[in-house]
Amino acid sequence: MLISFRSFIFVYLPLGDIVQMHAVAGGLGLFSPKLGRLQMQSYVIFVIFFCNIISKNNVIEAAATVKLPKNVTVPAVIAFGDSIVDTGNNNENFKTFARCNFLPYGKDLKGGMPTGRYSNGKVPTDFIVEAFGIKELLPAYLDPTLQPNDLLTGVVIAAGGAGYDPLTAKLAAVASLSDQLKQFKEYIERLKGIVGEEKTNFIIQNSLILVVAGSNDISNTYFLSGVRELEYDVPSYTDFMLKYASDFIKDLYGLGARRIGVLSAPPIGCVPSQRTVKGGIRRDCDEKQNQASQLFNSKLSVEMDHLNKNLPNSRVVYIDIYNSLLDLIINPTKYGFEVANKGCCGTGTIEVTKLCNQLQPAGVCIDDSKYVFWDSYHPTERAYKIIVKQILDNYTSHFI
Repeated sequence: MLISFRSFIFVYLPLGDIVQMHAVAGGLGLFSPKLGRLQMQSYVIFVIFFCNIISKNNVIEAAATVKLPKNVTVPAVIAFGDSIVDTGNNNENFKTFARCNFLPYGKDLKGGMPTGRYSNGKVPTDFIVEAFGIKELLPAYLDPTLQPNDLLTGVVIAAGGAGYDPLTAKLAAVASLSDQLKQFKEYIERLKGIVGEEKTNFIIQNSLILVVAGSNDISNTYFLSGVRELEYDVPSYTDFMLKYASDFIKDLYGLGARRIGVLSAPPIGCVPSQRTVKGGIRRDCDEKQNQASQLFNSKLSVEMDHLNKNLPNSRVVYIDIYNSLLDLIINPTKYGFEVANKGCCGTGTIEVTKLCNQLQPAGVCIDDSKYVFWDSYHPTERAYKIIVKQILDNYTSHFI
């Protein structure tokens, strides 16, 4: 399909990032090698994928339930990073494109109300807190309706559009990981005001901390906008990302976190948007972006193992979701899906956040349970449910 726009909006995700580039003389500024030639506003919606769980040829979709030893407790879940886990922290941020607190987002949530979750229903953090028997939904830290008791069992501090690279969040006009760390410090002080310092320390030390970032750095800040490509080749940029990732984990540890799960980057080049932008007429996967993800993941795995061994009493766990998501995309029917190269919303090739709305003419698909992706970057609730069960089955024991 030939797409020709004078002003063009792409969205990439680690499942969801948006870069809005305005045309320059003679074509789209999106592909210009010179930053000075770009008149752009970049909005990045982060999104990272998880993956799949099967038993022979049957998809296991029963709700995951975690059974902990009697002497082990997980009182809360706290999530940092991007749109794969953001549950509404960008709702009141009118500077960013990375918002989705409007229908059809959230149409399958209880009550059919959009909350700022980048899907048709629940997202991974919701399934995780439910599996641990903590609560049904994990709220956004910046939710104005948040009650003091909600803080005791965890919140989402992640912001759609963030990344390890500080420039990624700046381009998206969202809270960076540094900003999220400040919010975490504020969260800890609020906890102390509710339950005291001793109980707060117990909650932080025993909570499951999740970090989901990296996809927008690679797809948007490096490949799509080309901003970092002017300064780094892929190996040196992934080193740059790794330093920020490692420093962030050490900062979390310094604030008392001990059980920290760090997700890998997904096969970014196989996200529907990147198929459209970089995949040619056949909308194939973009192998350059996939290779960059693999390189970063290999370094991230080694570094997280190093931190786990060298930070006393820590459980720093690298969670590989690259290969499992790739299998979900390549073999969708094995998991009961019919469509994996397009999203349910609109044409499924480019629509995400504001482009996925009730006014766009293509509407939404009839049955989103047959789709791996909800919009052109974020998985459906059903895909998340399968993915989270696999993650919990494979990695829960590493945190105990």
